[in-house]
Amino acid sequence: MNNDHNLALSKPRIKRHHVALFSTLVLLSLIGTRLYFEPLQSAQSNDKPQQLGGSKHHHRDDGDKPVVITVETASTKDFSVYLNALGTVTPLRSVTVRPRVEGEITRIVFNEGQNVKAGDLLAEIDPRPLQIQLQQAEGQLLRDEALLSNAQIDSQRYQTLLAQDAIAAQQTATQAAQVKQYQGIVEMDKAQVNNAKLQLSYTKLTAPISGRVGLRQIDQGNIIHINDTNGVAIITQLQPISVVFTLPEDKVPSVLQRRINEKPISVSVYDRANKEKLAEGELVALDNQIDAQTGTLKLKAQFTNLDSRLFANQFVNVRMHVDTLTNAVQISSAAIQNDEQGAYIYVVTPEKTVQSRRVKLGDIEGDKAVILENLAANDVVALEGVDKLHEGSQIDIAQKDGQAVAPTPDNHPTSNDKAPKKH
Repeated sequence: MNNDHNLALSKPRIKRHHVALFSTLVLLSLIGTRLYFEPLQSAQSNDKPQQLGGSKHHHRDDGDKPVVITVETASTKDFSVYLNALGTVTPLRSVTVRPRVEGEITRIVFNEGQNVKAGDLLAEIDPRPLQIQLQQAEGQLLRDEALLSNAQIDSQRYQTLLAQDAIAAQQTATQAAQVKQYQGIVEMDKAQVNNAKLQLSYTKLTAPISGRVGLRQIDQGNIIHINDTNGVAIITQLQPISVVFTLPEDKVPSVLQRRINEKPISVSVYDRANKEKLAEGELVALDNQIDAQTGTLKLKAQFTNLDSRLFANQFVNVRMHVDTLTNAVQISSAAIQNDEQGAYIYVVTPEKTVQSRRVKLGDIEGDKAVILENLAANDVVALEGVDKLHEGSQIDIAQKDGQAVAPTPDNHPTSNDKAPKKH
């Protein structure tokens, strides 16, 4: 009995011991968790002010570390102003050689792509039908000329008889009228003969202009007709040749001013990639009206094309010289920045900082731009690395006017500075 009682008393003690042990373990776990996360929270709270500091703190770091850039010195020299456009090569003359008479092509004497002169024989049409027509016209002329001669003899005899009062005046007048009738018939016959000769001459197809013959449009042995659209061949004049291009109407006054001053305007043309120069010529004409739909004006330039590098209907890039600015302040266009207020640049100060400066742009040609206001010759402007700059940025110049610049000791410590000091 006693043993059972002691056993019953020991069970609650064991249960309370387990509860105390479990509570201790939970408490220790909570303390460990707090000790683990408290340093992280402290570090995060220390980081937050840096993030909230925004760009100002970032700019202070940039101010401590110079921005490496390349610079360029503004220069003054003559600046050529060009107008650029797209143009089409247009021949001064292009002719489709078509027949004026119908017949079989008996001979073709030109080669495709051959240069010909005006009057050169190109092809022949069978002349025999027209030769027969000419013979008929000539025979009729001979017959009517004989009739006219006989009528003239009768008229002279009637005039003699009339003078002797041996014939009626009416008969003499009738004979004179018949002479005139035969004279008219003879003239018509002569016209028929001339027309037959002209038609016969059309059997020889000759070049109406000097130029280059294109591909043959018909082969020997075919019957050619007057209304055939293709004809025999197309001859295009390539020397000289012209280029037609358009300019916006706001660019036209500069061209007109130069023409008013009777100054020649040189025009150069380049290939479609705008890399290779094909020819150089001169502006010869302006159209008399602006296209209302496009707001552009057509212009024509002419080129000698002695090397035949320009072909009809070829697309080219046109570069026309319209003016030369003397002693113009200019820099590379890469140095120019733009925002909603306009163009600006970064000018390097003697303290090796940069100052943003608003400028007025002039003409831009290639990689050079003219600055009309707020920049002087020998001013140094930032060229590359501009995207990292702001007003007052400290800079370190890596390259100036295309030449490398040695780093300054202040910004680049030497190896002795980096070595640890010995105590």
